[in-house]
Amino acid sequence: MSDPYLPKPSGLARSGLLLVAAVALVACSRPAPVEEPVRAVKVMTVRSSALQASEEFSGEVRPRVESRLGFRVAGKLVSREVELGQRVKAGQVLARLDPQDYRLAADAAQAQLGAAVTNRDLAAADFKRFKELREQNFISGAELERREAALKAAQAQVDQAQAQLAAQRNQGSYATLVADAASVVTAVEAEPGQVVSAGQPVVRLAQDGARDAVFAVPEDKLAVMRQGSAVVVRLWPGQTQLDGRVREVSASADPVTRTYQVKVALEGRQLPPLGATVSVLPKAKNAERTGVIKLPTSALRQDGQTTAVWVLDATTMTVRSQPVQIATADGNDAVVAAGLQEGLLVVAAGVHVLSPGQKVTIYREKEAVSLTSQPQTAVGAKIGTAPSQPAASR
Repeated sequence: MSDPYLPKPSGLARSGLLLVAAVALVACSRPAPVEEPVRAVKVMTVRSSALQASEEFSGEVRPRVESRLGFRVAGKLVSREVELGQRVKAGQVLARLDPQDYRLAADAAQAQLGAAVTNRDLAAADFKRFKELREQNFISGAELERREAALKAAQAQVDQAQAQLAAQRNQGSYATLVADAASVVTAVEAEPGQVVSAGQPVVRLAQDGARDAVFAVPEDKLAVMRQGSAVVVRLWPGQTQLDGRVREVSASADPVTRTYQVKVALEGRQLPPLGATVSVLPKAKNAERTGVIKLPTSALRQDGQTTAVWVLDATTMTVRSQPVQIATADGNDAVVAAGLQEGLLVVAAGVHVLSPGQKVTIYREKEAVSLTSQPQTAVGAKIGTAPSQPAASR
């Protein structure tokens, strides 16, 4: 029962009280959940396709014979006559050492030879005179034998001096480094003014002629690379292919990479340039095999300990996670061994921003495309703002 003595609230006051109560109720209520945006993704239809060679190795073209040339004597490098990449002929001068010390040594050997020749001539004259005296019985036979021995010793000294002079002249000629065969300079390892030791590499030459494709093979794939087996060598810049044959297989593994080096002899007239990158495919594994499912690597994601893809339900336009088993790789694609069937729609890009049951739309570039009209949709991460209407309703 209301108190008659209290003043009754006016209509304006009553409206203010109602407004305050409404604000309080709104402040105490929970905010409405934010609706997850509808994302646009690219999809592809699962189809069987051909599997090319599963074994492919990357290597480079190297010369069959490559030499690291150095001087046979020590000295100061005074000039280098060639540059990196220059072609040289057999006998062409590559570099020179300071020959002054070797010239002086040759002059000293020449002087020693002259002294030895003089001693030999003197011993020969004495032997001739004592031989005449022996014929006249003026000396004993033992004395003549001593003179003969002195002559032989003098002749031996002459021979020794001649050999030393020839050696010193050779040392002087070794101060000039020349090419052994027609080659191309692949490396320069010393510069003028540097003092080099005997045998220290100065330039590296690759001889013209036969070339090899050199690559590394892991231990579990070594069985496909037997010596003498035929392979296909594919150049990376284009689609040019060459025939080759395994020429050499390393007997031991590399201590760091634990791989085996394999050399393939290239066949053909137009050989690739040195250092070119090539792909080597065994011919035994080069036959195509049909009936396999391949997916781009952009469609795969890691779901815990398994590999999975997003499968699109065209009816509800939602995605679900589907575990798959990967068998091997074929170029840039992954070969699926189990988990998928033909005809399913798989998200080909944008897999890391999706969640199970999320609604999506199919990304369209310029023209409207039917879901089933393109069995292999181009692969690429295309995630953007969703269209105003779902793709299924267009």
